[in-house]
Amino acid sequence: MAQDIENELEKIARKFCFVNTLKTQNSDDLDFHDISAASLKAALLAAYEAGKNEGGA
Repeated sequence: MAQDIENELEKIARKFCFVNTLKTQNSDDLDFHDISAASLKAALLAAYEAGKNEGGA
């Protein structure tokens, strides 16, 4: 995955899901997160909009 896409996804994860990194850390406590459906929806919409703005949708 291109680095700019990875950076955008991490920015969205931090903003909407309060997840600091999307990198595997080999720890259940660090790799699995409880998030609300509303936060997940907001993150998915942000990712969709980012892709649409880049001409990817």
